[in-house]
Amino acid sequence: MSTSKRLTTYAMQYKRPIFLGLLFLTAAVFTELSGPFIAKYIIDEHMMMGTIAIEPIAWLLCLYLLLSIATAVLRYFMFVFLQMGANRVVQKLRQDVFGHMQTLPIQYFDHLPAGKIVARVTNDTEAVRNLYVQVLSNFVTGLISIAGVYVALFILNWKMALIALTLVPVIYLWMILYRRYAAGYNKVIRSKIADLNAMMNESIQGMAIIQAFRREKQMTSEFDEMNEEHYAYQRKLLVLDSATSFNLVGAIRLLMFAIFIFYFGTQSITTGAVVTAGTLYAFVDYLTKLFNPITNIVNQFSQLERSLVAASRVFEVLDINGEEVSRETVPRYEGRVTFKDVSFAYKDDEYVLKNISFEADRGETVAFVGHTGSGKSSIMNLLLRFYDPSKGKISIDGIDITTVPRQAIRKHMAIVLQDPYLFTGTVYSNISLHDPRITREKAAEALRAVGGERVLGHLKKGLDEPVVEKGSTLSSGQRQLISFARALAFDPAILILDEATSNIDTETEEVIQHAMEVLKKGRTTFMIAHRLSTIKNADRILVLERGSMKEQGTHEELLRLGGIYNQMYQMQAKSLKGKISV
Repeated sequence: MSTSKRLTTYAMQYKRPIFLGLLFLTAAVFTELSGPFIAKYIIDEHMMMGTIAIEPIAWLLCLYLLLSIATAVLRYFMFVFLQMGANRVVQKLRQDVFGHMQTLPIQYFDHLPAGKIVARVTNDTEAVRNLYVQVLSNFVTGLISIAGVYVALFILNWKMALIALTLVPVIYLWMILYRRYAAGYNKVIRSKIADLNAMMNESIQGMAIIQAFRREKQMTSEFDEMNEEHYAYQRKLLVLDSATSFNLVGAIRLLMFAIFIFYFGTQSITTGAVVTAGTLYAFVDYLTKLFNPITNIVNQFSQLERSLVAASRVFEVLDINGEEVSRETVPRYEGRVTFKDVSFAYKDDEYVLKNISFEADRGETVAFVGHTGSGKSSIMNLLLRFYDPSKGKISIDGIDITTVPRQAIRKHMAIVLQDPYLFTGTVYSNISLHDPRITREKAAEALRAVGGERVLGHLKKGLDEPVVEKGSTLSSGQRQLISFARALAFDPAILILDEATSNIDTETEEVIQHAMEVLKKGRTTFMIAHRLSTIKNADRILVLERGSMKEQGTHEELLRLGGIYNQMYQMQAKSLKGKISV
């Protein structure tokens, strides 16, 4: 379905205010076009007859004034209803885009910067709103006005009306040629706006790194280069708009007036027919009213093209295959997890996991260690069904997880990340995530269980302490404890700790380690850790290297094996001794 048809489909969902707006618009055009006929009647019947009748003229002037007032009132209601309809359409469009984004696979967000996504939800949908309010009203006003003017011209003089009718194919050809060139410019412009948003978002997120490494000038230079390219295409579009709007309309207007003067002058010389002053006034007035909507329509070509390009970008997101958020629930599972010959590649055949097999029984703690890029986080991504395995099978309690909706699988899982993400709100809202099942008492209990009171106790408002975006006003330990309490409050059957203690101080780590010994009972816990001291008590440790499992066993068994794990442990032990001696 074309972009125009899809936009029409959205408009039909809120057709009542849009149709009411167009109805008021039609009535406004009718009252506006009645004016010149009244003026013609006054001039021809009362002012050119030798005697001026004041009373009829006064009544006709009152009628003219009332029609002018009616036109203003009708246009006001037209604007209000079209705005209401347009705002509803854009509200629905934004809801659909944002809701659809929640169903998109994780890899979509891996390959598209956040700023570009934001641009499509905000900037592009706002451009679509202008289509319904600005472009639609001007186009419909223009078309109805032009139709009304032609009716009036045919009543006044059908020969001149036929000549004026030649403007219609000229305007249509004009629009086709304009769109052919403008479409390419607008696509680049919208794309560059998204790139600029993405770069600004990235710069804000990484401002500490930019300033720490003195890259301010470099980032500014890159931004200026991108901004200059955006400006270049804006300039091209401006040149195109200037060449095809006022100048061309003005030339056609002058040509039409010249034909009008020539026609009536020739007619009076050859036939002796005298055109009345009222007819001349009305004809001139209607020609003016003919070119005003033509100018408005032509001036909307650029906005029309911008809106259509923006809409196509929005629909690109909606066209990406997503997975509907399932309301299906599954009973709380026991937590027996099995990976059988699992291989996985993020793209093509570049496998990051190769034939991984292991089992985790209920209540066990299984740890994954390995150098960066060994595949530890990829295993957790598969377990959470952020991705599905390329080969092999993953099951929980004997059930293949690919046969269960993703949301249902995750209902009894919780994860704590290395860099916990906190939302704008309060400590309580970040623990409960606005889930009504997580009461304040339950949130407070989870926070106490992880020892959070020791670290968060100095916050004046406790659970109601405000949290800004990403929790930047809190320490890394405080953010991690809130994230840990969040996971525990949801009482998961499977708990995933993705290097959850790597960014916190030793005292806070001890608090969490103590809480974990109590809380992991009855839960299957998976841990990813760089600090091997944090996984000494794991029931099993799996050692990964370049996507393959090389060793597995307990801490003591792996040390006795004298392999990769032993080397990693000895290196960390030496490093720690060096820090202590210093």
